[in-house]
Amino acid sequence: MKFSLVKIAVCGIAAVSFSFTSCTPTQQGAAMGAGIGAGAGALIGNQSGNAGRGALVGAAVGGLSGALIGDATEKQYERGYSDGRYDERRRY
Repeated sequence: MKFSLVKIAVCGIAAVSFSFTSCTPTQQGAAMGAGIGAGAGALIGNQSGNAGRGALVGAAVGGLSGALIGDATEKQYERGYSDGRYDERRRY
């Protein structure tokens, strides 16, 4: 039982990490923010007696804020690229 739980966890982490390879920074920020927000919301909501509602609100707020931060990062990269600066995302 314990061994299969570890296998499921490793496969889940690998699937999540591979799914982010073709995402824009905005999409990555939204997904990471939603995941972190859902976890935090569930913990906070559990203290008030409704973990499901807390997770839902946390995922919404985290996803929105993560998308905004990711969008700002993406625009900053584009602005630097148009100014002729080195693109930090690319490794030569």
